Amino acid sequence: MNVLPEAAVSRAEIEDFLFHEADLLDNWRLDEWLALMTDDAAYNVPPNDQPDADHRFTLFTIADDIVRLRERVIRLKDPNCHAEFPPSRTRRMIGNVRITGVDGDEISAAANFIIHRFRYNDLDRVFVGHYRYKLKRQGGRLKIAERRAILDEQQLGLLGSVSFIL
Repeated sequence: MNVLPEAAVSRAEIEDFLFHEADLLDNWRLDEWLALMTDDAAYNVPPNDQPDADHRFTLFTIADDIVRLRERVIRLKDPNCHAEFPPSRTRRMIGNVRITGVDGDEISAAANFIIHRFRYNDLDRVFVGHYRYKLKRQGGRLKIAERRAILDEQQLGLLGSVSFIL
């Protein structure tokens, strides 16, 4: 990977973008969140013991292409969706945002996250990990080409279901 030219994007721009994304997800503005994706986007949650694995050869918690991601958003917004009705309340803390490189028109970025999840009649859960992004600029705006959420927890069963978007 090459070093990113300073004029192309700044860490502050990436940070603002990720803060905006977190706000959309925390407020269940899922259609607006989906609009942040490229037409070939991927959303992956790999197994915590193989964060660099390829979803084609390893069982992932989530391995969505854009078609599956659109269907996930439809299900999450459906009041008959048993897993997320009423919707969880989440609050995300995003930190340690950094640009990790560039390859052509693709910007690689990373950030740490803490997500507090509150559900009706359930324990409060805390999800901790880091994101790896592949971003592209389209029409002058940043878009997500790939979003990988890597959980730090060693025993995922203690977290309950991951039926919301990490």
